[in-house]
Amino acid sequence: MSACCENQPVFTGDDPAFRRVLWTVISINFSMFVIELGAGLHAGSQALQADALDFLGDSATYGLSLWVINKPAHWRAKAAIFKGISLAVLAMWVLGSTLWRVFVSGVPEAAVMGAIGFLALAANIVCLLILMKYREGDANVRSIWLCSRNDVIGNIAVVLAASGVFALDSAWPDLFAAFAMASLFLWSSAKIIGQALSEKRAHAAG
Repeated sequence: MSACCENQPVFTGDDPAFRRVLWTVISINFSMFVIELGAGLHAGSQALQADALDFLGDSATYGLSLWVINKPAHWRAKAAIFKGISLAVLAMWVLGSTLWRVFVSGVPEAAVMGAIGFLALAANIVCLLILMKYREGDANVRSIWLCSRNDVIGNIAVVLAASGVFALDSAWPDLFAAFAMASLFLWSSAKIIGQALSEKRAHAAG
């Protein structure tokens, strides 16, 4: 039985239903980027702005995933590596901007953080449920699932940070949430790049 399972082909995303799912997820993510960036700037929340950029990054990487679905294996692996690197760059930007924010006075608006955080969480749960069927596959497909899972975790962090900001009247919960999200981005980036490199080596050896 195990040998049979091991010989099953790896899902590469070459499926019309998967493409429709990706277009739906791209639309949701880009809409939330616009909403959350505006709210983050209005509320002065670093966590909301970090999450908004994650929505934008996901929209771009899901579009890249669509583009490489029918491409050869080495192209799909390269696309996954690019997505992993982009996620790491986003993480470093969040870390840097959060450090800068530490030295700037001002407490974010907890009410706006909480409301938009719940809206973003609902949107990402919908995306996660839609993608649940496609959580396993090559590095390109796998990266989509990891990004969506990260979004849900990040939204929970934003909502918890909003509660902390309200209770403590301090920006530190918001900053801590941004740091936590950046760390998660880096961890996922390493996983995506690692799997993509393994697939690239396997393709070269084959």
